[in-house]
Amino acid sequence: MRIKIVNQSKHPLPEYATKFSAGMDLRANIEESIVLNPLERKLIPTGLFIELPEGFEAQIRPRSGLALKKGVTVLNTPGTIDADYRGEIGVILVNLSNEPFVVNDGERICQMIIAKHETAAWIQVDELKQSERGEGGFGHTGK
Repeated sequence: MRIKIVNQSKHPLPEYATKFSAGMDLRANIEESIVLNPLERKLIPTGLFIELPEGFEAQIRPRSGLALKKGVTVLNTPGTIDADYRGEIGVILVNLSNEPFVVNDGERICQMIIAKHETAAWIQVDELKQSERGEGGFGHTGK
C-alpha cells in the first residue's frame, strides 16, 4: 500500500523495524526536551502529515518497551487518525510511573499501525436474536 506523507520533522520517515512488524515507530519532533512528571500528560508533535486512502485508519499505540521500562504510554489507546484528517500527527503521552520522564527530540514515542475498517449502516429492529451468552457482561464467566 502506498500512502502520501509530508515530513516536516528533522527525522527519517517511519519504517518497519522487521519484516513482519505490524507497526512503525513514530518519533518526537520537538525543539527542546519535554518533561513528563508522574501522572502528567502532554501532546507530543511528530512533524508528520498523512493522506490515508478511504476505508483505512492509522492507529497510534504505545511502544511496549517504553510502557514496561518507563511507565510511559499513549493515553487514548489506540488513537485513531481518520482518512480525511490532514493535520499533524500528535501523540498524547502520559507518564504512569513515579519518576519524571524526559522526552527528547527524535525519541521513538509510539507505533503507528495502518488498518482497514468498515463503515457501519444501522438496521433498527425491535429485538435481537438470542445467543448463548445473552446479557452476560463484565466478569460473567467467573474468571
